[in-house]
Amino acid sequence: MAMRWTAPQPGPIDGWRFDEVEVAPPGPGEVTICVHAAGINPADAKHVARARPGATFPVPIGYELSGEIVAVGPDAVGGSGELAEGDEVVAFRVQGAYATALTVPARDVFAKPSTLSHPEAANLLLAGTTAAEMIQVTRVAEGDTVLLHAASGAVGVSLLQQARALGVTVIGTVGPDAAESADRVRRYGGIPVAYGDGLRDRVAEAAAGAPIAAAWDAAGTDEAIDVSLELVADRDRIVTIVDPARAEKDGFLWIAGSRPESTRFRDIARARVLELAASGALEVPVARTYPLADAVEAVRFVMTGHPGGKVALLP
Repeated sequence: MAMRWTAPQPGPIDGWRFDEVEVAPPGPGEVTICVHAAGINPADAKHVARARPGATFPVPIGYELSGEIVAVGPDAVGGSGELAEGDEVVAFRVQGAYATALTVPARDVFAKPSTLSHPEAANLLLAGTTAAEMIQVTRVAEGDTVLLHAASGAVGVSLLQQARALGVTVIGTVGPDAAESADRVRRYGGIPVAYGDGLRDRVAEAAAGAPIAAAWDAAGTDEAIDVSLELVADRDRIVTIVDPARAEKDGFLWIAGSRPESTRFRDIARARVLELAASGALEVPVARTYPLADAVEAVRFVMTGHPGGKVALLP
């Protein structure tokens, strides 16, 4: 038996249930994982806040985890090769990661980078593959200068590091009084600028004459998008992950993990993100951990918008 968090119906996180469930033995192409850490992402709550097309409730919560394989089904081959009992692994694009154990498709399971702790590894892939897709769709390459909004958040920090590995200069927006956020942007190779009145001029000054080739928006504010539209010549090199309405209105890009093209790309991108982490080129700053039983409190903390790093649940 295992403990698992579930949304019994669409609604706020206070309605989630923490129940004992039986873990199905792994069938063909499946493995069972003992969870050592579950990653928390805003999407965990957003995707069950209301009824969505194709969603059937109750819905097990959580998309990514890190742990140890405790059982292997027939013909179970992981995303990074053969799997065996005792392997330390990460799993992403699974359902029900907020649990003590679960059975998942082996194709979504990968060797855990030894460079990362379980709480770090459990938070690597959702933000990491989102960042990789933002780079890909805006065609960013070595030598480009890019504007990044919400640079100190989880996706922003992954973007900073992946961009640094490509030889890309990133100017990242932070709060006007957020010294810790600015330090985080510098730590990962970016140039911090404060949002607020005069943002366009501060970005231009930080660029030191270089054109802003692309813009990555993880903030969704009118200011972020207005400045991006003013500074980036090609609208198909501006992407948002938070404001589809504005993207449709102004003719730039919007991506989301629920979209088929994003699903395909992020499945492929998992291996590359893991390689970067294994090489030491991609870190995952963790701000706080919570016991699995305190998942609602932990998600509420993440949803405040300023956790200062990733948050993990520990069974």
